[in-house]
Amino acid sequence: MDGMIPNPARQAALAARYGAAVPPAGPWNTTIAGLLDHRSVRGYRPDPLPEGVLETLVAAAQSAATSSNLQTWSVVTVEDPAARAVLAEVAGDQKHILECPLFLVFLADVSRNERLGLAEGRPLEGLPYLETFLVAAIDAALAAQNAVVAAESLGLATVYIGALRNDPVRVAEVLGLPPGVAGVFGLCVGHAKDGAEGEVKPRLPQSVVLHRGRYDAGAEAAARAAYDAEMRAFSQRNEMADDTWTRRVIARIGTIRALRGRDRLAAALQALGFPLN
Repeated sequence: MDGMIPNPARQAALAARYGAAVPPAGPWNTTIAGLLDHRSVRGYRPDPLPEGVLETLVAAAQSAATSSNLQTWSVVTVEDPAARAVLAEVAGDQKHILECPLFLVFLADVSRNERLGLAEGRPLEGLPYLETFLVAAIDAALAAQNAVVAAESLGLATVYIGALRNDPVRVAEVLGLPPGVAGVFGLCVGHAKDGAEGEVKPRLPQSVVLHRGRYDAGAEAAARAAYDAEMRAFSQRNEMADDTWTRRVIARIGTIRALRGRDRLAAALQALGFPLN
């Protein structure tokens, strides 16, 4: 498989993902090429998806790792326009939630295991703990990423909608979620509009995120400065505000107001049946 992708293509894919800080090109195949080509798409054609795509994506999602095979996640398809409108409002009026042919909400779901315990006469003492919610949220994320890889391998576009966590209680009301279930994020799936495909967004150099043996942030400042320059150029090419990674981080988590309600997430999860002991 390694020989299927010419070396110039590998270099081009790595350059698109890392800019000037290109790591060595190692083993390669079409799966890795597809992963490096990932980008978020925020404009969708109304074309319906082929029959069976939803079930295929769910099969891929269910093939992801799940902690101890607890399978503490579920997913809801949102087809009602009125429900989508509410979710789009929760997420800051993201119009692609309204226009994509398939909108999914991935759920941290411990309710199914709770029902199992009650049916077997064995209340599950570990359910009320933070660890159990964390397992459920990780399970949902792993499952969704499998679905994204599957969708993109079929030529479809995707974008995650983390802003559903702005108001998880309202999301639960719209979706009719029982106690012990919470929306972790949404996912748009569909065919990208012409011109909406976007460009692969550069990531931090591997020297910042890859630590060999011991954590070492010694070269981080210089690498961050170089990455800021890459992100500024990316923003200018894509007609976005003159932005850098440093500015984005500060804007996103520099103030409580920027969390857009997610500073109250623990209280919201408790109201939804996750005590987080």
